Amino acid sequence: QKTTKKWTDKAELIIRSSEVPSLPAVGYLFVCVCVCVYVQMGYANPQQTAAGIHTRLYSRAFIIDDGKQRVVFVTADVGMISQRLRLEVLKALQLKYGNLYRQDNVVLSGTHTHSGLAGYFQYTLFMISSKGYIKTSIKPLVNGIVKSIDIAHATIKPGRIYRSRGELDDSSLNRSPHSYLNNPEDERHRYKWNTDKQVLVLKFTDLDGDGIGMLSWFAVHAVSMNYTNRMVSSDNMGYASYLLEQDKNPGDLPGQGGFVAGFSSSNLGDVSPNIKGPHCVNTGLPCDYLNSSCPVGGTKMCKAFGPGDDMFESTRIIGHSIYRKAKELYATAVEEVTGLVHSAHQWVNMTDVTVQINDTHTISTCKPALGHSFAAGTTDGGGDLNFTQGAVEGDPFWDGIRDALLGEPSNQTQKCHHPKPILFSTGEMNWPLPWHPEIVDVQIITIGSIAVVAVPGEMTTMSGRRLREAVKQSEGAFRDSEVVIAGLSNVYTHYITTYEEYQVQRYEGASTIYGPHTLSAYLQKYRGLARAIAQDRVSELHVGPQPPFFEKNLFNLLPAATVDRKPENSSFGEVLQQVYPVYRQGDVVSVTFVAGNPRHSGDIRDKTFVTVEIYDNRTDSWEVVYNDASWETRFHWLKGSNRQSNSTVEWHIPPSAPSGSYRIRHFGHYKQMKGLRPVITPYKGTSDVFKVAASFYYQ
Repeated sequence: QKTTKKWTDKAELIIRSSEVPSLPAVGYLFVCVCVCVYVQMGYANPQQTAAGIHTRLYSRAFIIDDGKQRVVFVTADVGMISQRLRLEVLKALQLKYGNLYRQDNVVLSGTHTHSGLAGYFQYTLFMISSKGYIKTSIKPLVNGIVKSIDIAHATIKPGRIYRSRGELDDSSLNRSPHSYLNNPEDERHRYKWNTDKQVLVLKFTDLDGDGIGMLSWFAVHAVSMNYTNRMVSSDNMGYASYLLEQDKNPGDLPGQGGFVAGFSSSNLGDVSPNIKGPHCVNTGLPCDYLNSSCPVGGTKMCKAFGPGDDMFESTRIIGHSIYRKAKELYATAVEEVTGLVHSAHQWVNMTDVTVQINDTHTISTCKPALGHSFAAGTTDGGGDLNFTQGAVEGDPFWDGIRDALLGEPSNQTQKCHHPKPILFSTGEMNWPLPWHPEIVDVQIITIGSIAVVAVPGEMTTMSGRRLREAVKQSEGAFRDSEVVIAGLSNVYTHYITTYEEYQVQRYEGASTIYGPHTLSAYLQKYRGLARAIAQDRVSELHVGPQPPFFEKNLFNLLPAATVDRKPENSSFGEVLQQVYPVYRQGDVVSVTFVAGNPRHSGDIRDKTFVTVEIYDNRTDSWEVVYNDASWETRFHWLKGSNRQSNSTVEWHIPPSAPSGSYRIRHFGHYKQMKGLRPVITPYKGTSDVFKVAASFYYQ
């Protein structure tokens, strides 16, 4: 990428993509490899275990070097970057590259898909909600992210960057408008919308002008695939990447082309893609405006949907809209990004930040705590119990249970978090490990006139606006900069609302864990980073207290996968339900195989569970046209009785599919005991050959 006003042969650019490995075993969890038992991360529902693959998950790495300094930005198809994941990645990079890639110049950002894997956190709250710390989850995530950086590092080349900006107004909805309206009226009147509609695109080319990649930011939750989904999926943002990469890499399978399209999260805290809005599913009437609940059924009945008739269609529509806008901006990007590369980083103890608000008064952050409305969930996925959003008073029943099991919050913590009624005083809970992080990353990287602010959580719309303004106004050098927020970066700390939104205590406010002044503390810290960059005093920044890297008391509640069995007189990979002889474009092909547990396939980043193949008469051979990373395929794993299981593969035939002869293949592994030793054996199955034709009447 271009980083100096005058290019030299030292100016280098690199962008490459690598699949974030498949999950070793169990469900195609947040990473692309398995299909079976891992809990999915995002909806905090322990019953939502993965049992299939909708789309694979990828890490996309962008390296920008100005000849003196370099920065790395990674957008990964995961719910969020955990502190443990970041520390593991930095450790691996240090072993490979020494001091080249460090905590100050590497940004890791999650797309916030809620259909990826869990099990990669080291704090107790997250381990409880995702069956613990699962090495077979975090290892492929680390390896995949590092591999994407490796590929970028190995293919660096001189190039240029262009930027373009536009608005996308049909793909997002504020899911907490009551909270937003509590912000000052004069502030709200400065903006046309109650969500940020802007899309920022960075276009990367080589020196000949040929496209190498694109990086984009847009604020919307990746929850088009809802809480009932049981398949690993990169959701709407991943589908946008898929579409643009298919455009730019014609004929290549997903993840194998040279052009890389990264879609990154931003200040999406109160932004939903479910643009039909929340309605009571049992009556069809709008939900209560303040509490997002229904007269019968409470919060569980209040759900937001749309724009499609089901979650797959909604994901397609929202993802396609994001892709279409990014493609348009990419095509029209002519404003070249020039200038130097900078980075600034600090570790901060967010439980004890003091902010001077005037000459006589200071405010401070709090030990972490979650409010009652946290348990209510949101209109994108409500809680199971009788909690509601907007609760500013505790509930004697639930508070009594909390006190008996976990202990009562201290008076100091209750006072600090007021008006939040505390449900879990996580900052005062340390068994078997701390429940929430205290030490968090604050970080800014600049690429010429682009300032990327890496935020360790989910900022609401207005919080993000205030942060962008704070960075722009912190120093004259940033006045003309394009400031963009990269959300879900480096460590996860739930939500960040404005002080005014916090008072309403909807889900986002109840999930702002460091108290009502969390945003003020972040504004102060990021202003400091911006000033250090502008004044060329980054080396004088205090590094701050390093976060912990826990070795003991990590726990794993996920049992090992058992041996596989098959029906009598059958074999693994045998077809149980065959395809039909003929299909038309637009039909769905389905075939079911005798299967092993996908967890037994381990890390299959370079393999696939599924192929759709067309017969080539010219070469008398079969050509793979889709695999399990393709939008057009779906891989379902069904665990049956007596340790038997089936895999069903669907191919949703696109209108563009050429007529011809096809077959579907399934690949997997099964485990059996040979004496006392478990043995894992590969298997494969193949459907009958079938025709795809414009008409059932074919010759």
